[in-house]
Amino acid sequence: MDSQKEALQRIISTLANKNDEIQNFIDTLNHTLKGVQENSSNILSELDEEFDSLYSILDDVKESMINTIKQEQVHKSQELQSQLSQCNNALENSEELLEFATRSLDIKEPEEFSKAARQIKDRVTMASAFRLSLKPKVSDNMTHLMVDFSQERQMLQTLKFLPVPKAPEIDPVECLVADNSVTVAWRMPEEDNKIDHFIMEYRKTNFEGLPRVKDERCWEVIDNIKGTEYTLSGLKFDSKYMNFRVRARNKAVAGEYSDPVTLETKALNFSLDNSSSHLNLKVEDSCVEWDPTGGKGQESKIKGKENKGRSGTPSPKRTSVGSRPPAVRGSRDRFTGESYTVLGDTAIENGQHYWEVKAQKDCKSYSVGVAYKTLGKFDQLGKTNTSWCIHVNSWLQNTFAAKHNNKVKALDVPVPEKIGVFCDFDGGQLSFYDAHSKQLLYSFKTKFTQPVVPGFMVWCGGLSLSTGMQVPSAVRTLQKSENGMTGSASSLNNVTQ
Repeated sequence: MDSQKEALQRIISTLANKNDEIQNFIDTLNHTLKGVQENSSNILSELDEEFDSLYSILDDVKESMINTIKQEQVHKSQELQSQLSQCNNALENSEELLEFATRSLDIKEPEEFSKAARQIKDRVTMASAFRLSLKPKVSDNMTHLMVDFSQERQMLQTLKFLPVPKAPEIDPVECLVADNSVTVAWRMPEEDNKIDHFIMEYRKTNFEGLPRVKDERCWEVIDNIKGTEYTLSGLKFDSKYMNFRVRARNKAVAGEYSDPVTLETKALNFSLDNSSSHLNLKVEDSCVEWDPTGGKGQESKIKGKENKGRSGTPSPKRTSVGSRPPAVRGSRDRFTGESYTVLGDTAIENGQHYWEVKAQKDCKSYSVGVAYKTLGKFDQLGKTNTSWCIHVNSWLQNTFAAKHNNKVKALDVPVPEKIGVFCDFDGGQLSFYDAHSKQLLYSFKTKFTQPVVPGFMVWCGGLSLSTGMQVPSAVRTLQKSENGMTGSASSLNNVTQ
């Protein structure tokens, strides 16, 4: 019975997904139907304006063309109404079946449950919801019925509708998503030397498959594209997918949109977690700055009490957050002492990820790396076996080093303006790059046994963060060719957690 319940749960999940697809398609049909009505009205209005200037000789032609437009409107409306009716019936039957399937989960008697499960399986097999075509049979575009008589006044008896460019065809195989850029390529189904330019529209979305009418983002437009491909660069991939569609335009009119394509654009997105930061850090989503005034008096008093008669590392037995004035301290008690640290708000549990960090020019000391979420509140990045980082110090003397488990490896390379961080969780590798030249600065080899979070330390200055980035192609190439580059610093990598 347990296996049957699992099978039934899968059926319910499939039905629910199908219902969602049908509902989205119904929204598309309603939107298309509304567009047919609106565009038909607009075309008829323009047609009336043209015919008003041609007097009686155009009456017969006008009537003929009005009939053609109305026939097209009726034809498209009937097709869409028929699809809409089929989808509503299918959705109604599917919802009824889903309700029946859900109730069946409560059946206790095995024989009766098996009977119900077989009935549900048979009905699902025959369900009309799985035989529907979720693409409108016709579009709402009526531009193929537009007219312009400026060149045709001497040929009134041979008037024709303007030629409309055919819809381009986007080739997903030729499309490329790399280095936070998207190149979209398309072709015309047949040669058309009348095309003046192309128009591409795109939008970000978190839904796979066909674009949704009720999506949360509007289409962005790129006009006047002369070639048959276009590259959008410098994107932040803060959604899982992007929708694209293209249409051609001649001197008179734009044609139908191509069938839309959806390209995957996922990347690691995270913000700095203000609740995990040291009191002396001013934190926003993508930047952190040293703030020497943050609760300074309170910290001094507490440190004085805790460290009275002591020296060296502060005692972990500190006054709880409740003893500090809420207006000063709030809930930020994650790090204290000299651990001027803030963590990212998203844990990395698998995969390969990349982000970049840029320090302010006056920043005296900062660290960039990753840590387990168990990093202690007094711990500094790189000084424990639960954190890995590179550290830059320009206070009194200049140092640039990799740190882990309180072991230091000096780096004999210039400090870059911006640092790229590559984390291969499954492969147990953390690498740092010059974000501009993609020169490898240092790599840790380890085995991550817990999720890690990006970690940042800053003192006297600030850091800005760039996320939503793919792993750059140059970094991927370097990772493939790199072979034990961290061997000279094995002392930092021997300890695995």
